[in-house]
Amino acid sequence: MAHEEDAIRIISRFGLGIGVGEMTIAQACDAHNVHTPTFLAVVNYKVFHQRALPADIDIRTLQQYLRNAHTYFLDFRLPRLRRSLIEAIIPADPSTKIPTLILRCYDEFVEEIRTHIEHENEGRYDEHEHDDQRITDKLTEIKNLIIKYYPSDSVTQGGTITNTLISVMSDLWHTEQDFADHCAIEDDILRPALAQAQTPRKSRHQALPETEELSDRERDVLIQVVKGLSNKEIADVLCISTHTVISHRKNITRKLDIHSTAGLTIYAIVNKLVDINSLYL
Repeated sequence: MAHEEDAIRIISRFGLGIGVGEMTIAQACDAHNVHTPTFLAVVNYKVFHQRALPADIDIRTLQQYLRNAHTYFLDFRLPRLRRSLIEAIIPADPSTKIPTLILRCYDEFVEEIRTHIEHENEGRYDEHEHDDQRITDKLTEIKNLIIKYYPSDSVTQGGTITNTLISVMSDLWHTEQDFADHCAIEDDILRPALAQAQTPRKSRHQALPETEELSDRERDVLIQVVKGLSNKEIADVLCISTHTVISHRKNITRKLDIHSTAGLTIYAIVNKLVDINSLYL
């Protein structure tokens, strides 16, 4: 379920429609003028936690993705969360100052994010290099205030306020995770892409880390896996034993550190081992 939520969030922030019918990823990206390798790199990173990035990241596409995320945070998620927070922290004892303190911490948290986003939109990435932890720390403070100090008797008949608080706590946690992931994409994809764009081509190739490459036969097996063939079907196609296929698959998993067919599919597409237009994903 978490992967599905991540995928939907990524699709929307790239400006792709959710109802794509029978279109392939490449066709959907082309229809919305989205750079396909950049889209796949974010999916690969966010959903499958793969850190190996293609060399042809399109910086403008990635920056537009991040700006769309900014709009989502500032115009929708954060205002909506504040309204939910106000509804949830109406205490049974009106004399307590905990709700005021919670809202003050939340508003400070929103201002931190707003400043972070303004700097980023202006291309001033180095100015908020250490902001991420400070921002998430403020959310932690809010959650701690609710857990530790919120009046225990502030529950209406039927537990309405308790249920609302639980819902808000869940929203706070998801917001924290979403923003942390957003910052990670900035740090692990955008910054390296910007640095790479500013480095002479020859030096960039020399600086690439060495990785254990797949053998030709392992590539052959990977291609068949991505096509959806079983181990026995792969063995028949490549004229090898099923035991050998299994051995190759173990080596592929070990070398790439990818443990799902979906992750292997993303890897094969990004590295041009298969034609994306031939796959329905």
